[in-house]
Amino acid sequence: MTLSPWEYLFISFNRTNFHDIYDPIWIASVVFLALAVLLYAVRTRQLRRHPPYTRMYEWMLWTCVSTFGLIVVYAIFAFDFLFVLTTLVVGLAFQSWVRFRRFPPDLALYEHRLARERFYTSRKYAHPEATIRPRRRRRRR
Repeated sequence: MTLSPWEYLFISFNRTNFHDIYDPIWIASVVFLALAVLLYAVRTRQLRRHPPYTRMYEWMLWTCVSTFGLIVVYAIFAFDFLFVLTTLVVGLAFQSWVRFRRFPPDLALYEHRLARERFYTSRKYAHPEATIRPRRRRRRR
């Protein structure tokens, strides 16, 4: 370490300048990007009838695509480390905000609505003959 810490922010992010963290950062970005796409595909297929959950996973997907995609671009084109660090901090902070602050109230309301619908449905069909249609009487001619 020959420079002061803030001077490293203005050095290009490449293998020669950051030999100890360059490969782990871009490889982890590619892996997290692939995992985000896979998670989105699987979870939206499982939760296709639950719109708040699919919206949350869509927000998380696009946050991951923008954050980790930019990190890969920064690694390829050797941007300054300031951009890499800023993108990681802001992207991961936004990802946490989406998951833990933005959507939990919506998900709680949705769960409450589902519980209410299940309750009324169970009350409606609690009587054994509630699902049996009454016979129609035939008219006599």
